[in-house]
Order: sequence, then structure tokens, then C-alpha cells
Amino acid sequence: MKKINYLAIAIFTVLLNACQLENNKAFKTKAITKAESINTMKTETWEFKPERDRYDKNSLLDLRYLNEKVAGETGFIHLSPDGKDFVKGNGQSIRFWAVNSYVWRKSYQELEDHARFLAKRGVNMVRWHGQIVGKNNNKTLKNIDKKAREQLWQYVATMKKEGIYLTLSPYYAHALKSQDNWQIPRDSKDFSGLLFFDTELQQAYKNWLKELLIPINPYTGISLKDEAAIAIIQLQNEDSLLFWTFKNLKGRDLELLSNKYRDWLIKKYGSLEQVVKIWKNVSIEGENVKEGKLKFYEIWHLTQPENPNSGKGKRLADQTQFLTETMYNFNQEIKQFLREEIGAKQLINAGNWKTADPLKLNDAERYSYTATEVIGVNRYYNGGIHKGEKSNWAIINGDKFTNRSVLFDPYSFPLNLKQVANHPIIIPESSWVPPLGYQSESPFLVSIFQSLTGIDGFYWFAMKEPQWRQPSSANGYLPSLGKWVINTPELLGNFPAAALMYRQGYIQQGETVVREHRKLTDLWNRQIPIISETKTFDPNRDQDTNNNNNQSRNKINPLAFLVGPVEVTYSNNNKENKIINLNSYINKKDKIIRSITEEITWDYGQGICLLNTAKAQGVTGFLKEVGEIKLNDLIIKSNNKYATIIVVSMDNKPIKRSEKLLVQLGTVARPTEWKQKEITWKDKQGNLQKGLEIINYGKAPWRIENNDIHLTINNPQLKKAMLLDSNGLAKQTMNLKSDSSQISLQLPTDVKYIILE
Repeated sequence: MKKINYLAIAIFTVLLNACQLENNKAFKTKAITKAESINTMKTETWEFKPERDRYDKNSLLDLRYLNEKVAGETGFIHLSPDGKDFVKGNGQSIRFWAVNSYVWRKSYQELEDHARFLAKRGVNMVRWHGQIVGKNNNKTLKNIDKKAREQLWQYVATMKKEGIYLTLSPYYAHALKSQDNWQIPRDSKDFSGLLFFDTELQQAYKNWLKELLIPINPYTGISLKDEAAIAIIQLQNEDSLLFWTFKNLKGRDLELLSNKYRDWLIKKYGSLEQVVKIWKNVSIEGENVKEGKLKFYEIWHLTQPENPNSGKGKRLADQTQFLTETMYNFNQEIKQFLREEIGAKQLINAGNWKTADPLKLNDAERYSYTATEVIGVNRYYNGGIHKGEKSNWAIINGDKFTNRSVLFDPYSFPLNLKQVANHPIIIPESSWVPPLGYQSESPFLVSIFQSLTGIDGFYWFAMKEPQWRQPSSANGYLPSLGKWVINTPELLGNFPAAALMYRQGYIQQGETVVREHRKLTDLWNRQIPIISETKTFDPNRDQDTNNNNNQSRNKINPLAFLVGPVEVTYSNNNKENKIINLNSYINKKDKIIRSITEEITWDYGQGICLLNTAKAQGVTGFLKEVGEIKLNDLIIKSNNKYATIIVVSMDNKPIKRSEKLLVQLGTVARPTEWKQKEITWKDKQGNLQKGLEIINYGKAPWRIENNDIHLTINNPQLKKAMLLDSNGLAKQTMNLKSDSSQISLQLPTDVKYIILE
């Protein structure tokens, strides 16, 4: 096992003006299997059973003041002058701390409660992820779900009153079920890909948008198209012609697309005879190109190497270009329709999905989004593997999983995104998905790296209850735990400090570290870029694909995403790439990454990440072996094997001069009586996996591992510590030990929030 001397790291850090870690004790790396075993150890815990929040005026932790009095009070959200960021109607910059919520399906009173609950914890954006198409006995494809629209109207009204903006996601092909009288899809098994080219479906889709956006919302007196509280409209969710679901197109649906391909080729080359010549007579079995009867290569072929000058290479390039331009043209058409025919004033996001190969196809996908203002991509982290009978939506006994903290796996970090220059980028869905136990790290990491790289919105997925959720069935009756939940102690419970320091700009945005230019012809030829994102998991559509991350084919280490912003531009102009010297920030030998701003240090060998700014400081990870961690104004000594500690100013003053600090703590939360055991098994590829099996998924309430942390702060004017409950109400006051330069306290075992004054 290796040893790292933190004094040596500190000397190197000082040379870079990075975080001050000197004088930390040397410590040995624990094998990751040891880290995975943390939840099987017998640790002391405390019961998380919060009272219902009544929004008592005496609450000492209420971030509602960060929001506008009414969302959209200064006008519509629009783009900054450089196109990269969001600004309010008055031109002031705005950052979004966002959630996906299904509480819109509940009553108006529950929605009011929900909005206030979210605003109190730092949320200023929610996503309405619905399906506006009529569901039951819908005699015509053009009809919308009027109940869903009524619920959306209420959702808008209640969120707006609490200063919370909305993102609308009204169409999800994967979840849409056809009805016999629609006659769409014609022969395909589902709606995947159809919206991009089926003119009959597109016409119905336009009618849905009219019925959704034009009528007056009776709860506000304003139509949704004129509603400034709605910031973004997403055209569709998780669909692409460059993903594996392309194979779902069959029969007449596929023929419709192939006929459009034929016409596109004739327009490009002049005739089908010329196409045959360009393709060097390469054909697919069963087609006749000269007669205009074409077939498509399966999407797998677009992921494989091919000489671009060969006949097949030229044909694959044409197929890639056609599919990409088909999506681009649809996005452009609907944007124009929303602007000119409906009069919608919101920003538009074309899509948020991935492709069959992030190396070869992701840039083509992103290019198709540039027809609209906002780029999007859904990316989750799940700790590696979750395998079980119902693992796509539930957690049950017998499930197998790997419990790997992202702190050991920075290549899988969801915010590793290549941003399109002059476009804001959002992550409309994400989370650290259970049964992964290492969740307290996530709000902290999202906050600091969203700040560093300028990502404009991270939407946690998802909430179904107005307030907290205790461990409970995934669907209300199956003996199980819900999987896609965030209103839990170590996710939503760790929002306040993370949201505060992100939204207040306490963490610097870095200068761009990689600026890549990609010619469109390189996209069509699927040339490997200098840097790419890694593959991500999807529980519903990745079962037959290999999602192992492959960094070896990148010319630039993907850890550059954690140093600072990475940007790309698309055009046929010749422009040079610009890359800073990353060797000063990425130490592959010691597995240490430092941000270009010198405020963040990630040691992925030891599994810790530190933040060191004037107004916000903290650490997350496997801390016990480190000994003392010294930051600019803090000394942290943890006996917790894994924990997250954030200290953030609540009065916008530096920590060392602040008169009010928030201390926020996170460890590990599991249901009562949760039991797991270590096992090994073989996956579908025959690889041996080492992880855990769930023996008992437990029951309510949550139990949280006790805090065992000592904190010293260089601020002697602080006199008392007020221990808060989950609603921000003081439940106990403690005096602080102090001298002329600092205060110190042993943090109580059973508290998440402490106010120091």
C-alpha cells in the first residue's frame, strides 16, 4: 500500500497557491473494498425523524431570501452577452439550484407547502417532467391531457409565488404508449426517434404545444407562453437518432425515414447514380440504391473505426450527417414555431440525451442541439452496478450492488461535461442513486464543480412528496425501497450550505482550460476528439451495451473537466485548439487534481476533496486516516471514516470575520435494520465483480451515522453555537472554546446544522 505525506503535498500546493494541507499526518490508503464495507460495520447512529416543517419565523436556516419575491418579477430569463450563462430580466446573473418534482400531481395546498419547503432549502428551479399527450381513450392523436395541464397551471402558480422558476419537459418518447386509433407508430414497437421526422406526429406535437402554452392559466391570469416564471422549454426528453434505440424503427416508419434519406442524398450529390459512385458501389443486403430503396447501417457500425476515404466510410459519414441534420432541422423548426406561431418567450433546450458512443457521436448530438439556446444532458452516478429483478426502479432484498464513492472514480463524475461555446448547459436529471450509500458528498461536489466550470443548472431527480421521504415502497405496495428519490437526509438534507455557496458565488469560475474546435466533416466521419465525456448508465436502455469508461483513446486526460471549463465549437472553419498546461494541475502519479482557481483539491487515491475559499471551506470523503486537515481558516479532525463538512458564511463576509456561519454535516444514512453482506459474482460479460448483497432493505425511519468530528475556526469573535433541527429551529445552545485567534468545538453526534454567532 502506498503512503502519501501531506506535508509534501502541502509544499507542492503552496508553490501552486492551492489549498493548504501542510502538517497533515502521513496515512495509508485503504483498499476500496474496505471503503465499500463501511456500511456493514457496527457504527452508532441517530434517528432522522423530522417534524413537519411549519415554516416557523424563528427558524435560523431559511434560504427563501435568496429567491426573488416572485419568480420572473424583472422579466424573462435570457442569455448573458456571451451566451454562456443565464441572466434575469434586469440583466443580473442567476444560478439555478434545481430539482425534479412530481408533487405537481398532488393538491394545490400540497404544492404550496412543497414550494415553500424547497425555497427554504435553497431551490430556485423545478422541472415539470410530464407527458402532455392525452392518455386514456384518446380518440385523436392531437388531444392533450387536460388534467396534466391543470396540474401544471397550479404548479406554475405555487412555485412562482416562492421565487422558483420552472423548466417544462412535456414529451418523453420512451414512456409514451400508443393507442390503436392513433396508427402511430405504424410498425415500430415504440415512439423512439419518430418525432424527429414523422410529419404526422410533428403536427400533433405542435398542436399539443399550442394547447399547453396558449390558454390562460386560471391560477395566474397569464398564458404559459407569456409566463416569465417559466425559464426553459425542453422540446423532448432522452431521445436521439444516434442512440441504440435507432434499431426500434421498423417497417413503414423506417421506410419513411429512408425515403427522406434518399431525397437528402439526391439534394447533396445531384442523383442516385452519383451516390453509387461516391459510395464506390458499397451496398447493404436487400437494398437497391439506384432505385431509391435504401437501408441504414445499424447504429453499431457508426461506433466502429472505418477509413473515411473508403466507400463504406463515405456512406457512414453520410448516414451520420443525415441523422444529425434531421435532428438539428427538427429542433430549428420547433424553435421557430414556438417563437413565431405561439409567441413563446422562454429559452429553449432541444434535448438532453446521450449517444451509442461518446467518443464518436456525442459531438454530433450536441451540434444538433445548437439550433436552440440551451444545451442539456442527463447524467447520473450510481456507484457502479445495481443488479436485481426490479433494479431499474426499486431496491429489494437480494439485489447486488457496488458501493463505490465517486471520490475514487472521478472519471464517472456526472459534471464532466464538454460545454458548447456560447451556450449555457444544464443537467436536467441527475443524482447519486441508491443503493449507493456514499451520498453526502454529492451536494458538496455538485456545488463546487458547477461553480468552477460554469454549468448552469443541475436538477436533482426526484421528489414525490412535499417534504421529507422516509424509507418506503418504490410504488406504494411492493416490499421495496424507492430508488429515484432525493428528499432524504444525505441528499436534500445537505442542500442548504451547498446551495448557499453556489448561488452566492463564493466559489470562483475558472478560465477555460481546453477549447476544442471541431469541423463538421470530422463529426460526420466520427473522428475521435481531443477530449470526450465518458459513458453513463441508464437502467432502462443500457442492458445490452458495455458501459465501461475508456479514457485511453482521449488525447487529453478527461480529468481536465475537474481543472476548469472545457469548451467546444462546431463549424467548418479552421481554428486552432487551445489547451493550458494541465501537468501543473493533474498529478497522475499521486492521483491528485487541483482546480485552475486554486480553490479545490481532489485526491482520488485517498478519496477526499477539499474546498478552500474565503467564504466557504469544507471537505468530503474518507477522512479518519488523514488526521488533521488544515484549510485557510479551519482545522478538521474526523473519526468518521466517511463524512462531509462544510462551513459557509451566512453574512457574505469571509469566514475569519463572519458574524454568522453555517456548519453543515453529512455522513451515511440507511433505513432502520438495513443489512448487507460482501459477495462476488460474474456479470454478463463474465467479469468478476466484488460488491454487496442486500439482506434486508430495512424500514422507516432513516438512521444516520453519528458525527465524531472536531472543528477549529480562525474566528475568535464567534461566541456560541446553536444546534438546529431539520427545520432550522434551535434545539440547543453551546458555548464555544476560544482564545485570541480561534474557537473550537466537538461537533454533537446527532445534528446536521449548526449556526455559529
